[in-house]
Order: sequence, then C-alpha cells, then structure tokens
Amino acid sequence: MTTVLFVVSAADHWTLKDGSKHPSGFWGEELAMPHKIFSEAGWDVTIATPGGKAPTLDRLSMSRTAGRPSKLREVARYLDSIQSRLNSPEGLENIDPDQFDLVFYPGGHGPMEDLAYDPVSGALLTRVLRSGKPLALLCHAPAATLAAKNEDGTWPFAGYRMTGLSNTEEKLNSFGRKAPWFLEDRLREGGADYVKARLPLLPFVVVDRNLYTGQNPTSSERLAKRLVADLADPAH
Repeated sequence: MTTVLFVVSAADHWTLKDGSKHPSGFWGEELAMPHKIFSEAGWDVTIATPGGKAPTLDRLSMSRTAGRPSKLREVARYLDSIQSRLNSPEGLENIDPDQFDLVFYPGGHGPMEDLAYDPVSGALLTRVLRSGKPLALLCHAPAATLAAKNEDGTWPFAGYRMTGLSNTEEKLNSFGRKAPWFLEDRLREGGADYVKARLPLLPFVVVDRNLYTGQNPTSSERLAKRLVADLADPAH
C-alpha cells in the first residue's frame, strides 16, 4: 500500500507587516481534495503537524469567494469525515520520512507563519528531496522550503523549477498587500526557477525531478491526480 505523509501547518494566524494577526490556518480544498483522491486510490494517509497540534481550518477557505458552492459542500463534507484524524495528528518531530512513499504539504497562509521557519520541517524536506521520493507542495506550502538547508548552508531547492502562489494572486486578497513578504519573491531570491500560469487562479502544476508543486487552490485536484498517476507508473 502506498503511504503518504501530510505535513500540515499548526498556525492559526498569519502575522502581517503592520503587526496584526490575520486568522488563518490550512486551506480547506488543498487538504480535503488531495486527501480524498489519495484515500480513494487506496493509499494510507498520515497527518502530522508541528508539535502534534490540531490544525486550524482557515474559515475564509469555506466562504463564498473561495469556490463553487458545490465544491465547498464537497470539501466541508470530506473534512467532517476526517475530523477525528485532524483532531489527533502525529507530531512532526516524531516522524521518520523514510517510512513514507510520498510527502505532501497542503497550503493556506499557515505555512507562511510556522513551516517557513520550522527546522524540523526544513530537515525533513531536505531529506526527502535528496532521497528521490516524490515531494509535493501546494499553493503557500512551498514557503516551507525556506527552512530547508544543506550541510553547507545552501538552499536544497535552488535550481529547481517550481511554482507556488504568485504575487498577483496574493494581492487579490484584501489583506494581501499587508503581506510581510511574498512567496514568489522569496522563491526567486532563493534561486528557484519559479514559473506560473498564464493567468491568475488557473490550475497549474510543475514537476521537476521528484519535486511536485501546485500554484493555487484550484491546482489541488490536478496535483493529486498527477501524483496518483505517476506513483502507479513503474517508470516513476
């Protein structure tokens, strides 16, 4: 059976540049839809967070502006069905990534607050990237790569082609212009070959070696289905 580690932010807010704390957490669709797709494929999914803290759903991700009503209902039903698992995640510090076939990071603004600075997550990302096993990060989740470092202090993801939420998409949020930093900028500054869809909010997935990234919430299903297809293919 294919085993998947979901690394989820434990943050319940995002600190803006004016010092205010914007309520946040994980984005509903980005956790629910990949988890659903993987589970329906017969995969075993383990959820882990820093400190084993129950993750917080970003309520904005369930608002009318976040997607079609039918999709939001599907997301809400699925999150409800796995709520007991969300309430009792594993502690990330106790996880051995070698025990998993795939590591997946869903987004939301939460990773901008905690995983971007988390040394445990950073070490895990460095190890998985080096292992050659599939590593997937969605929307804001590539922020977690900023905590990764090689032994010589260099960034393991330098030179990788990847995507993540664009500056334009961040600024579509009413609070986005208060961002202390933008993910697209940081990835480029770190040396990533950052690419994005022709237009904002379109599904967009990038694969470079064993690194899989999705640009935004609408990329959730495309990213998950690509992983299912690739892991079912003996050539991958």
